[in-house]
Amino acid sequence: MASLLWGGDAGAAESERLNSHFSNLNHPLKNLRGVKSTTVRNIGELDLAANSLLNKLIRQSLVESSHHVEVLQKDPSSPLYSVKTFEELRLKEELLKGIYAMGFNRPSKIQEMALPMMLAHPPQNLIAQSQSGTGKTAAFVLAMLSRVNALELFPQCLCLAPTYELALQTGRVVEQMGKFCVDVQVMYAIRGNRIPRGTDITKQIIIGTPGTVLDWCFKLKLIDLTKIRVFVLDEADVMIDTQGFSDHSIRIQRALPSECQMLLFSATFEDSVWHFAERIIPDPNVIKLRKEELTLNNIRQYYVLCEHRKDKYQALCNIYGSITIGQAIIFCQTRRNAKWLTVEMIQDGHQVSLLSGELTVEQRASIIQRFRDGKEKVLITTNVCARGIDVKQVTIVVNFDLPVKQGEEPDYETYLHRIGRTGRFGKKGLAFNMIEVDKLPSLMKIQDHFNSSIKQLNAEDMDEIEKIDY
Repeated sequence: MASLLWGGDAGAAESERLNSHFSNLNHPLKNLRGVKSTTVRNIGELDLAANSLLNKLIRQSLVESSHHVEVLQKDPSSPLYSVKTFEELRLKEELLKGIYAMGFNRPSKIQEMALPMMLAHPPQNLIAQSQSGTGKTAAFVLAMLSRVNALELFPQCLCLAPTYELALQTGRVVEQMGKFCVDVQVMYAIRGNRIPRGTDITKQIIIGTPGTVLDWCFKLKLIDLTKIRVFVLDEADVMIDTQGFSDHSIRIQRALPSECQMLLFSATFEDSVWHFAERIIPDPNVIKLRKEELTLNNIRQYYVLCEHRKDKYQALCNIYGSITIGQAIIFCQTRRNAKWLTVEMIQDGHQVSLLSGELTVEQRASIIQRFRDGKEKVLITTNVCARGIDVKQVTIVVNFDLPVKQGEEPDYETYLHRIGRTGRFGKKGLAFNMIEVDKLPSLMKIQDHFNSSIKQLNAEDMDEIEKIDY
């Protein structure tokens, strides 16, 4: 399997430089020099593209989705197939070798249902909801590699990704899975890759961003869309969040032949995403995930009344010293509080890492990976900690500041997602809220909203803390 960004010998050095980015992107602890970092624009919030990249970086192996998979077939009367092994798919030998070389032993829950549809003859269109880490990228890469004719030297598969970094991530999967497909090559239609008009592209798989792909197809006439057999639109929710990309994608799709297989993937399916998906993918099968129900039932919640942040820190130290803790996540409302708390805890000898708004996506991935590996016991963060990142060892969540919206109204959804992370996987969890007296009404609103019990705790009473049922 070969990759090409710049054609000809003159571009060899530049191609090698980009190839080095692939290995860096696959190992988030490395320093990513040369790749434009996606920085966080708002305190406490990642934009959709950055959040997607973050999840790809930290989920290097499959995670088992807890969601229930629902399948809506284009033809409800046709039999619904699922597979438990990759051998059942009757793949080419070189593809099977590539799958096993990547460490996949059996299909994930999503792959069990999606792969028979994606590899069917005649080809079937698909709209699928799938999070990072469930094998979604590997599934559509397998579909592209299965449809390619290595003897035909022109673009046959086209994959759109919303950002440069996400396109490189997908390309890495193509290269890994296709490494035994010696005559199949991939090329990247991304910013900076300037191809002269009239160049004869002989690579069978094109991966790129909508704007550049649009130029290559219509302005530079580099890609003949009438010869495309598989069209993949990845990260659709991110795509429609980026100005102009949905229009670019629709223009590309309309030039494709009617027999082209069309596959669309999205982590979420708000109404706007559904509207876009239905416009761009004709007569699809649909795979949906039933929404995970977060619950507070198995989480014991407490609050401690404090006068100021030093009071909060003292209460935190008392709790930390009295309870056996696996790992803890501490949420702060402001970057300033998060930095102050981090310094205090490090000075007191605790193993602490800090996630805050000014970090690049790659730096965030590195910190989260270290926390998941147990190298730090405490993670302090100013945000919702990238929903979907599950750390099984987390036993305690602390709200150093109560999550509130503008106007001091409680942020119920953020509260749920914050403390919901300690009661996952059927385990009991503990949540502690450090609050000032004037925040008590907000906390009571949260208690009433979730119909749950939040008990007051005297953080000065070590005996009371040690009696906590845990």
